[in-house]
Amino acid sequence: MHFVTAKGLLSAQNGMNLYRGCRHGCIYCDSRSACYRMEHPFEDIEVKQNALTLLEDALRRKRRPCMIATGSMSDPYTPPEEELRYTRRALELILQYGFGITLLTKSSLVLRDLDLLQRINSQTKCVVQMTLTTWEESLCRILEPNVSTTTERFAALMKLKEAGIPTVVWLCPILPFLNDTAENINRLLDCCEQAGVRGIVQFGMGVTLRQGNREYFYRQLDRHFPGLKERYIRTYGNAYVLESPNSRDLLELLHRRCRDAVILHDNPSVFRYLQEMEIKQPQQMSLYE
Repeated sequence: MHFVTAKGLLSAQNGMNLYRGCRHGCIYCDSRSACYRMEHPFEDIEVKQNALTLLEDALRRKRRPCMIATGSMSDPYTPPEEELRYTRRALELILQYGFGITLLTKSSLVLRDLDLLQRINSQTKCVVQMTLTTWEESLCRILEPNVSTTTERFAALMKLKEAGIPTVVWLCPILPFLNDTAENINRLLDCCEQAGVRGIVQFGMGVTLRQGNREYFYRQLDRHFPGLKERYIRTYGNAYVLESPNSRDLLELLHRRCRDAVILHDNPSVFRYLQEMEIKQPQQMSLYE
């Protein structure tokens, strides 16, 4: 872990990353790609030491409240968060200034901040997004070795449901020849139905690989699944999009079950839901009143 002074925090779309890099160890992670020009080892998490000052300044300057998003490039509940509490302090600012929040995470540590999430959601809108990839715990430990397991994430989704916090699940990536089965998709969708998720984000049944994350992914395949890398290369070459041979059937399964369960399942609708701001009661301009 190391600290830097950032020049800015919020993107044009009101997204923020308090950290850069990750220790979750997910073997497929696109954030390792060379195109993002990370100038430090991926596991050496960069902490934006002035992030909270930048965030408060940005919130003060905005003419009207909106949804703030975090988690697109680095999990807001990466291990240093347990000690540094930057995400929690950012939530306090978002509550103080009357904004909404949507967080994307793979960590049950999000439950630590349930009190703030509920307060934000009672005032404006809070949505927790959780990534799920495989129901099989032993496979989850290989694909995502240093993060909450699927069972732990499912338990977190259930607690968020009980607390009245809306949730969205990212059902991706679906790795060819590993978790691209109807049984896996059905088990994950069972989880989503029980947890009452509002929407499911899905970018096709497959995975994307490009320079940086491709090499890391293949090293992990060699380590855990000898011979599978060669099958990938024979099937896909150096393609960016690696679509599962079962893609059509799995997508039909996904959309049918989501229609039956009344879960949003087309990405534009889900993203509109995430971006739509709500004001449920007058803004409270001070957290400490």
